Amino acid sequence: MTKKKKLFCKVVIGVAAVAGVIWVGFGERIKTIYTSLNSFKDENLAYTFQNTPKIQPTKKIARGENTFQFEKEDNVTLAEEFDFEGVRYGTEAFMEDTRTLAMVAVKDDVIKYENYFFGGDEHTLFSSNSMGKSFVSALMGIAVAEGHVDSVEDPLGKYILEFVGTKLENIPIRACLKMASGINFDEDKDMSGFSMKTLMGTPAMKVIAKYDTQEEPFTYRRYLSINTEILGQVIVNATGRSLAEYMEEKLWKQIDPAHDAYWTLSNGTELAMGGLSVSLRDYARFARLYLNEGTYNGQQILDREWVRASMDVSEEYAKPGANNDAYNAIGYGYQWWIPEGDQGEFMAIGVYGQWIYVNPEKNVIIVKTSADPDFMAPGYELKHVEFFRAIAEAL
Repeated sequence: MTKKKKLFCKVVIGVAAVAGVIWVGFGERIKTIYTSLNSFKDENLAYTFQNTPKIQPTKKIARGENTFQFEKEDNVTLAEEFDFEGVRYGTEAFMEDTRTLAMVAVKDDVIKYENYFFGGDEHTLFSSNSMGKSFVSALMGIAVAEGHVDSVEDPLGKYILEFVGTKLENIPIRACLKMASGINFDEDKDMSGFSMKTLMGTPAMKVIAKYDTQEEPFTYRRYLSINTEILGQVIVNATGRSLAEYMEEKLWKQIDPAHDAYWTLSNGTELAMGGLSVSLRDYARFARLYLNEGTYNGQQILDREWVRASMDVSEEYAKPGANNDAYNAIGYGYQWWIPEGDQGEFMAIGVYGQWIYVNPEKNVIIVKTSADPDFMAPGYELKHVEFFRAIAEAL
């Protein structure tokens, strides 16, 4: 968190210094930047993550006419405690310490537990942050199945003209899906500059096209959110549809959610790296699609092989603990996190403590949204895995 807070301060100072000079030409952009920075102050996180469509420009993703209804039972008593690295943690205390906004636990399509802690309810739309990457992966799978994208082995330059003639031109789409593109970008150091340039009007692909590579694709797994931005642009260029439009028709209306969703816009374009706002149960409905290998009501929404490939971490760089890197403690598939274990678990994870956890062996889905400024604490993600396992085991 220290690096991120320093970067935050630098950005604030930089914005204040130039605001007066460029306000005439970029007033609305500066206002958006200021609002964004203010929204991510620790004291504002809970409000921000439950009200993003009121704060940021968004595009609606309309629900269909029908709603899939989970059965609902009275809340069960959750596992009282769980173990992590030889230490016992109380479940309720852990949920409070991690500033849980809401959590739902579903087993066999029955809601066994559902609770909201900061004023939200079943109608509240919670920010996905990087959980949204898993939705982009689903859209890529659909685009491949429909033939808009010929293959994930295709080079990026085939779909993104800005990359032609650059070091990024021949990187395979699959390398971006696996966070192993080799692009020379540092998530901590470079994201602030990238965001500022795009917010001020430079198209994201023009910014990314200027980056070099630091190794061959599939050599090393580095978590780079710009990989997902690239995937989003491939989908848009290949389908001729915006991400929100494509998701609405091909995914959202197909799984019968209860609410409309919203996609945050950056420079007028959907923020592929993590800009969705979705209700708690609708996150669970999306997870259910993957739990059922891409089927809903007998219809194959996602190709079964795509779902299986999405969870494949057999390559060395994709495995849990790859490269002895703390950021790679959990394995990584096609924009899904795969923890070490034998129950087929997979997860979507977003900064500040957003989680979708799926355990196919136990037929359990858990969604936990949070506003936790300490999400960078050592062992944070692995501790959550044990927390979810304890809950799943007790359901």
